[in-house]
Amino acid sequence: MNHAALNADGPEHEDGVPAELVAAWEYLAAAQAAVLAALAQGRRTAHLAAVLAEFADAVRRFHHAVDGVIRDYAHHDVPRLYEQAARDAAASLGRTFAWTPAHQDALRALSADTYGELLHRAQESVRTAGAFYRAARVAARHDLPLLAAHRAGATAAARALADRLAAVYRLDHVVYRNGARVSVRAWAEAAVLARSAVAYNAGTLNAAREYGVQHVHVSDGHDCGWTSHPDPDKAARTVRTVEEAASWPISHPRCTRSFGLIPEDR
Repeated sequence: MNHAALNADGPEHEDGVPAELVAAWEYLAAAQAAVLAALAQGRRTAHLAAVLAEFADAVRRFHHAVDGVIRDYAHHDVPRLYEQAARDAAASLGRTFAWTPAHQDALRALSADTYGELLHRAQESVRTAGAFYRAARVAARHDLPLLAAHRAGATAAARALADRLAAVYRLDHVVYRNGARVSVRAWAEAAVLARSAVAYNAGTLNAAREYGVQHVHVSDGHDCGWTSHPDPDKAARTVRTVEEAASWPISHPRCTRSFGLIPEDR
């Protein structure tokens, strides 16, 4: 999978990375749907065995594809955003950006954190897919023969079995720690936007540190709070220290926060 480049004018991005992540999840969900449809027919068949094998292969392909997209984003697009922001910040001070050891160390940590955070969601789906595969195999080997032995209502019972598996092992949503389920597209768009904003703002703030700038001017949504959207401490048009800004480069998914350097002689 090759995704589109991030927008060169700021921390926004084109739809490439979220779209490729969604495509990978849709591929996995389609393979699961084929297994569920075969189970719902209520019989152990060659077709059911085939779609189970295809699903196992789909899980491997899914993990490989998502890992590639996320790795490429973390190690190519994140550095580009970081460098773009650092160059812009340096230029605002009449300076020229260079990849100093401090910038290199900061970027390595940022890329690793980005890769790990995004891949974590994919790994959760791989675990769910593995559990589904095992449950589907048990259903095919044990449950379907028992249902077939009781011909009356066997078809309806098989459909109910497939529905239960679909409800327990959902692969078309991302589950947050609080149990909330969101569509893969909503998660992917919000996650990539957030990591892009963090990368861009990190470049700005590390350039500020490099040149001894201690304060920044905050641009943000007019109603956005400093530590969370409802925080009564509003962020827009305020002046914060560089360290405060580094602690809260964004306050929520899809946050539009950015920082302008305030030279000490102003």
